[in-house]
Amino acid sequence: AEWAPIPSLLGVSAVHHHLVREETRTEVGLILETGEPRDVHHFACLIGYGAGAINPYLVFESLVDMEREGYFPESVDAATAESKFIKAVNKGLLKIFSKMGISTVQSYCGAQIFEAIGLNNKLIDRFFTGTASRIEGIGLSEVGEETLRRHALAYRPVPMRQL
Repeated sequence: AEWAPIPSLLGVSAVHHHLVREETRTEVGLILETGEPRDVHHFACLIGYGAGAINPYLVFESLVDMEREGYFPESVDAATAESKFIKAVNKGLLKIFSKMGISTVQSYCGAQIFEAIGLNNKLIDRFFTGTASRIEGIGLSEVGEETLRRHALAYRPVPMRQL
């Protein structure tokens, strides 16, 4: 891949806050297709910053690969593992919501009831508007550098072998 992806949380929050500033947020649903989320915390953050639906395609592709490579018992196929993954994420989200006194996803979506750790105020003010932070940290340039570093590791050119 030639282009590195924008980190999904940064992208979702940036679009969410842009739509809020333009007063068009209630007219738009944000659906995210990403390979990043793997655990309940990732999903909770993405929903909390505005994602209304998330397709974690890399998880599902990985489950198919895991079935093919024999990581599951014979009684479990990729479809069963996918169903169990979705159920586990939903159960985890419900637990997070209930601890905060929230009973619906709609009430949690875009609520951003978080505190940022390790992001500088300039980044928070622009992309995570209204999020509390007591500890300064990295800015957009460092996020970009880390994103490019991960992208380079994932898409290293494979050297051709001599025949």
